Amino acid sequence: MTSDAVLQARNIVSGYGQTRIVDGISLSVPNGGGLALLGRNGAGKTTLVCTLAGRLPLKEGSIRLGGVEIGTLSPCQRCRCGIGFVPQERQIFATLSVEENLRIANLGGSWTLERVYELFPRLAERRQNGGGQLSGGEQQMLAIARALMSDPVCLLLDEPFEGLAPVIVDMLLDVLLRLRQEKAMAMIIVEQHARLALEVAEQGIVVERGRLRTGGSRGELLHRWEEIEDMLAVTH
Repeated sequence: MTSDAVLQARNIVSGYGQTRIVDGISLSVPNGGGLALLGRNGAGKTTLVCTLAGRLPLKEGSIRLGGVEIGTLSPCQRCRCGIGFVPQERQIFATLSVEENLRIANLGGSWTLERVYELFPRLAERRQNGGGQLSGGEQQMLAIARALMSDPVCLLLDEPFEGLAPVIVDMLLDVLLRLRQEKAMAMIIVEQHARLALEVAEQGIVVERGRLRTGGSRGELLHRWEEIEDMLAVTH
């Protein structure tokens, strides 16, 4: 664990009912830093990030944000403490307009409508459209923008590029890289496309069957890329 970590998780155990999906994982993300969670489908990545966000109960271990234990807090309380979450399903309000979706999430921090619209000009153009009228790519923009409106110190993104056209992936990647360059917040990204995730994050860990298999800096993981690809390969 690094002394400047904004988010520290120790020996996380979580899952569904009596089933352990995540079994003893520890991680840390420095202030303004980025961490990629890599692994095959079913490895436990989404379970882990949902546990950090409070969507799943923490069975064992601890989660500290800025040195404060948040492992027993609700998702809403964690959001107010500084955890932003972009779920895989996006979960925007389909019957509300783009602007209403954003205003609901506004906690009065440094992220304003103007700042979000500058980052996502397409949302500014569509501000009066309902969430259900947006394309998949626009909905993902809105999901990220909504999380930013809560002024997070740590942003959790679960498969942000899944199912999107390459041109939208490139646009969202540019947005995340801009946020990273500005060190606007720490970031944890779950992503099947490991190289994309490592463009955003300086560090990465590989999760396998709910446990930490390996990890390291971007450079270290890319240097071992053949080995890492084998860990991530789909098996039949």
